[in-house]
Amino acid sequence: MSVLALIGYAVGGIVFLILLSGIRFIPNNRIGVIEKRFSGKGSVKSGFIAMNGEAGYQPRILRGGLHYLMPIQYVVHMMPLVTISQGKIGYVFARDGKQLDPAQVLASNATVTDFQDVEGFLKNGGQRGPQRRILREGTYAFNLVQFIVITEERIYTLALSKEEGDTIRGMAQVIAERGGFRPVVIKDTDDTIGVVTIHDGPSLAQGEIIAPVVGDNPAQSDTYHNKFQDADNFLRAGGLRGRQLQVLVEGTYYVNRLFGTIEMIQKTIIEVGNVGVVVSYTGEMGADLSGIDYRHGELASKGNRGIWNEPLLPGKYAFNTYAGKIISVPTTNFILKWIRADVGAHKFDENLTEVSLITKDAFEPSLPLSVVVHIDYQKAPLVIQRFGDIKKLVEQTLDPMVSAYFKNVGQTRTLIQLLQERSTIQQQSSLEMKEKFEHYNLELEEVLIGTPSSPAGDTQIETILNQLRSRQVATEQVETYAQQEKASVKERELKEAQSRAQMQTKLTEAELNINIQTDQGKAEYQRSLQQAQQIRALAEAEAEKIARIGIAQALATEEQVRAYGGPQFQVTQQVLNRFAEAIQTSGVDVVPRVVVGGNNAEGGSASSNVMEGLLTMLLSDRFSALTNEASQTKRSPEADALREQIRKDMEKKK
Repeated sequence: MSVLALIGYAVGGIVFLILLSGIRFIPNNRIGVIEKRFSGKGSVKSGFIAMNGEAGYQPRILRGGLHYLMPIQYVVHMMPLVTISQGKIGYVFARDGKQLDPAQVLASNATVTDFQDVEGFLKNGGQRGPQRRILREGTYAFNLVQFIVITEERIYTLALSKEEGDTIRGMAQVIAERGGFRPVVIKDTDDTIGVVTIHDGPSLAQGEIIAPVVGDNPAQSDTYHNKFQDADNFLRAGGLRGRQLQVLVEGTYYVNRLFGTIEMIQKTIIEVGNVGVVVSYTGEMGADLSGIDYRHGELASKGNRGIWNEPLLPGKYAFNTYAGKIISVPTTNFILKWIRADVGAHKFDENLTEVSLITKDAFEPSLPLSVVVHIDYQKAPLVIQRFGDIKKLVEQTLDPMVSAYFKNVGQTRTLIQLLQERSTIQQQSSLEMKEKFEHYNLELEEVLIGTPSSPAGDTQIETILNQLRSRQVATEQVETYAQQEKASVKERELKEAQSRAQMQTKLTEAELNINIQTDQGKAEYQRSLQQAQQIRALAEAEAEKIARIGIAQALATEEQVRAYGGPQFQVTQQVLNRFAEAIQTSGVDVVPRVVVGGNNAEGGSASSNVMEGLLTMLLSDRFSALTNEASQTKRSPEADALREQIRKDMEKKK
């Protein structure tokens, strides 16, 4: 083989190897960025990407697979695919494109629909710099020479210089500080709203502090920019740079934080018993609605600049506190206390103290007061327009007015009168001060006066009060004694009544007993009469019986006497009978146990002497004579008549 042949083979092998080196393999999870080293068209004249085949970075990229490029002329840079995680946001920075306008902060994407088409991006007017459009979840095949993609996890780019790398890292840090890699999530449980500040677009007019709602109809403003999520549409519709009047409420919002930042503030809550008077810092200057008689300021209609004539009723409001403020005005009764150590719930009276008085008798007491005030909710805007807020109303108007009124009252009364006439002063002050309060669109409900107290170190008022207390104690003691006296009288009357009641019971019982005894006496009397009549009848019958028996006995005796020999025998018989009864009663022996002869001197017994005497008398002549006289006595005529009557009666009964 000749040398030429060997040289030919060598050259052919070299050419083959060179041709073989033009084959590029790109994995499916990566891309190839093409860099052209030389070209017949020369280098890029303007811009960064070689749009016309010049030497430099080419707009197209190589996707997964085998690709053939001219060896030595092209260099392929292997780069990863861009991945945006679920619920995350990616930001795009373009190295090439049109320059931004002087007022622009972010590149417009109005004519650009796809960052993956570099040629289309540049031909359609894409601008260099940070882009307004953001990347949502997904995987993208970007030319990482034209676009730098910043995510929370990493920065996707083909580094060209250290200075550029520092710039991109600074941008990523700003986005992270604003929470820009995650969407804005507003929860309903947090009662918060999002105040948006736009960092791009035309500036606000001179004197304006907040950007108005985009669009002619605020209710349809979201159709322009979808809650600030479409930056180009927002600016195209006339949106301005700065803090926005429109706020974000509950929801999830994918907002480019390089375009607009979000500040979370609390919702405005108006409690029950209050209304909210709106002081708006933005809007047009509308007509005055306060009326010609009200010369303390102007009231504006809702949406205009100034104090709105319609207050907000109780509820929750997504009110932008940078665009105005809401002053809470109580519509329920509230108490203002002129007492140093006592502050009401609203704290309108925290700077009020007792009113210092000088009385007619030169005492200097401090008078504590409480005033009950009411504000009509429809007049609340007038009150705020006039005074700014309720606390200023209290401190700048009500405090000097009330203090002056009671100072005047104190000068017309002595200290004792001030103490004793408190109720009268309280009623009078309530009536007289109502008109003054109405002048300030307020309603005075009631004035309450406390007990005057002494200044520090002054004991004169306390001495007067002690004297009054002593006097009152004495008066109360007199009254107590009088009441005790009345109580004693009542107690005595009660006891008397109780005694009378008890005696009445006894009297009633006695009366009943008397009646019973009377009835019993009458019954006894009747029984006695009956018994007497019975006894009388029995007595008469018994007497008649006895008389008859006596007459019968007399007649029988007379007949016996005649049968026995006359009266002498009868007398003798009766004497003997009595003698026998006497002997039986006395127990004297009729026959002596010892018979001794001789006279008495010699021992005869007394009983024998008696017996001898009686026997002697019976046997004497005198007894005989008496007996004869008795027998010779004639019967009386009455005895004969009675005898005759008895005889007749006995015959009748027969």
